[in-house]
Amino acid sequence: MQKAQSFFHLHLISDATGETLLAAGRAAAAQYKNARAIEHIYPLIRTEKQLAKVFAEIDEEPGIVLYTVVDQELAGRIEELCTTMGLPSVSVLEPVLAVFQSYLGTPAGRRVGAQHVLDAEYFRRIDALNFTMEHDDGQLPHDIEEADIILVGISRTSKTPTSIYLANRGVKTANVPIVLDTRLPEQLDRAVGPLVVGLVASADRISQIRRNRVLGGPGATSDFDSYTDRGTIARELAYARQLCSRHNWPIIDVTRRSIEETAAAILALRGNTR
Repeated sequence: MQKAQSFFHLHLISDATGETLLAAGRAAAAQYKNARAIEHIYPLIRTEKQLAKVFAEIDEEPGIVLYTVVDQELAGRIEELCTTMGLPSVSVLEPVLAVFQSYLGTPAGRRVGAQHVLDAEYFRRIDALNFTMEHDDGQLPHDIEEADIILVGISRTSKTPTSIYLANRGVKTANVPIVLDTRLPEQLDRAVGPLVVGLVASADRISQIRRNRVLGGPGATSDFDSYTDRGTIARELAYARQLCSRHNWPIIDVTRRSIEETAAAILALRGNTR
């Protein structure tokens, strides 16, 4: 008998954007399949006045408090308020900073939002994202050679979301659709610099995604049956595998992989080919 799902409040207090907290909180909450976190995110909290408003809301819906606050006085105030209210709290970065300080022999600079500084790495990611958006779904093939990675695959193999995820890591990524019995762009055949990776999935999985996509859209297409037919999809997949085999492109099955896992596998392939 399956246990009923319970809910709890997860309060995330950050003096920056809160991305670090959100990732940490979700990673921890994912380990509890029968408990779902109701997230409350409080970004850019840098003053006592702002903190007072936050805790007024927390008092209404008590729960776990996670925070990343560089100012130690403000962090101490969070601990004090949580203790008074009887709430569990964790400073997510402090244990990590303590290890860094111990190993490096110097205290952290404690700069708010230091990971978001507008440096060369930041602009490299923006450049990669612009390139990736411009080269989505086979667009602008004339300069595809400038990509770091090119993803190929039939419709609904997560090419676009994986490309965007990689772009956010600073990797210029283009993606090109494989259509049954249709030649790929000549520029792709000539590309020698980028790593080309084929994405596939099970016919059942692709059929399900396509069906949900079409039914959730403004209207069904005229070729709906063909688009979602498992037999047709199996032929598309066979054709995609044949193309990848002919060009010696590695293939990743994304059926049971998250976007993050697929991206990690692609980056591992890229590292091995350098």
